[in-house]
Amino acid sequence: MMYWLLVAILAYLFFGLASLCDKLVLAGKPKPNSYTFYVGAFSIFVVLLIPFINFSIPSSVELFWIVLDAAVHVLGLYTMFVALEKFDVSRVVATIGATQPIFIFILTSIFWGPQFMPAIDIVAFALLLIGSIIISIEKNLVVTSDYLKITLASSLMFSLDYVFSKFVFLGQTFLPGIVWIRIFVFLFALLFLLKKQSRKEIFSRQMVSNRKTQVKFILAQAFGGAANFLQSLAISLTPVIFLAMVNSLRGIQYAFLFIVTIFASFFFPKFLKEKISRKIITQKIISIAFIVAGLAILVS
Repeated sequence: MMYWLLVAILAYLFFGLASLCDKLVLAGKPKPNSYTFYVGAFSIFVVLLIPFINFSIPSSVELFWIVLDAAVHVLGLYTMFVALEKFDVSRVVATIGATQPIFIFILTSIFWGPQFMPAIDIVAFALLLIGSIIISIEKNLVVTSDYLKITLASSLMFSLDYVFSKFVFLGQTFLPGIVWIRIFVFLFALLFLLKKQSRKEIFSRQMVSNRKTQVKFILAQAFGGAANFLQSLAISLTPVIFLAMVNSLRGIQYAFLFIVTIFASFFFPKFLKEKISRKIITQKIISIAFIVAGLAILVS
């Protein structure tokens, strides 16, 4: 099996756990400014790796891509949380995830020229993409111009994050590269403290004093941190031609999350209760079949 494929699969399993925790936290609709700040602020803990790696000052070109990547990452987080404040969590996350592979495919063609996959890999990519789209389709989804603008903007920012981080890892080895990116993510997150209204939201009682919110948030960041680390590792290992393929594996996250939520709804209804119908189960099983078929082709 290709190492990047295994790492990407593990990343999306952790993203599934992070999404579950985020779903519980976001039930309280925290403000975009505060949530983006805290997610970005947690990035600073990556500096703990510095004594154990070959850490050095990047070149001016490498620093350019590092700063750019950190900026679009924070913008992606902020626009996603703005969307989550206005619309349903499951719909927003699904829309962003389903459109990212398309954006990444276009962006890699822009930055590195047309990418030609072997026919069998194109089939695998198509199956994974179809599976991701089917599993993310929501019943009675009302698509407005405001919804499209904010979700597609977030999807584009996260897609640029993929591409720019690849530029970083082409110049820097993985661990120093990820440390530098997270340092600048932290610095950009500090900008939210400049506005009085943002500071009020960031240090509100809901985020600072609510113990349950703190525990859920810390769990979400722990799982999300592991997921982002593994996803970045997958990006560093993946040839440019397969960058869109890495993101199309996101359907694994939704499939894993679906299985976990069914289990939790059945055995722990007080913890998490989801509406499960025969139609929903059929839809998810069909999408999982597409995803499994795509993975089977990749590993064969």
